[in-house]
Amino acid sequence: MNTVLLIGRILFALVFIASGMGHLSKVDAMAGYAGFKKVPAAKLSVLLSGVLLIAGGLSIILGVYADLGAIVIAVLLVLIALKMHDFWAQSDAQAKQTEMTNFMKNISMAGGALIMFAIAATEGSDYGWTLTDSLWQLAK
Repeated sequence: MNTVLLIGRILFALVFIASGMGHLSKVDAMAGYAGFKKVPAAKLSVLLSGVLLIAGGLSIILGVYADLGAIVIAVLLVLIALKMHDFWAQSDAQAKQTEMTNFMKNISMAGGALIMFAIAATEGSDYGWTLTDSLWQLAK
């Protein structure tokens, strides 16, 4: 079962590493869009979110304080969903649907990250091969 859990962690976290790399490689374009969405310090926010997405993804894959990596990913996803995918503020029906779809994707992935956090942080949990124990040991 350790192999299955490791594969699941890899498949889950790869999207965050790829997204983080996109943030860093396309910082100006993404900062422009973030500025349009009224994100404060848009360029710095894009860079910081890119670094946190990569770090969180690697943490989950490698099992280096995977609980911390999962909670960082969950918080980022909720914040990004609320700020960048504000479907409730769209007047165009197609834009509203697109933003709602992206909002729901982020929220569902945040739910998965919270499940991963809970599993990794539960004392005595076995969530596949890891390089460290969890940072937080939560009581069962």
